[in-house]
Amino acid sequence: MSAQERGAPRPIRLVFELSREENPRLFDELSQFRQGRKRVNRLRLLAYDGLLAQHGVFAMASLKTPDTIKVPKEPDVQQAAAVTNGVFQPAITE
Repeated sequence: MSAQERGAPRPIRLVFELSREENPRLFDELSQFRQGRKRVNRLRLLAYDGLLAQHGVFAMASLKTPDTIKVPKEPDVQQAAAVTNGVFQPAITE
């Protein structure tokens, strides 16, 4: 075995069964696709996104932009409260 063969990671091959009782959301998501490449690619994408979420990559990206969060000033809060309260008033008659 050469050094190049030892250093190269071998592909991982998975064969598994998934029943709806085990994980209904995942089962429903994957059952939208017929067997084959599209289903495998969807599972690969979901696994990768889950891995990123588990390591907090999505949360970190949102924390890097605190300037996008704007806290309203006092007059704006009063105006927003009036609009929100107006939603629960009786309907306007025509």
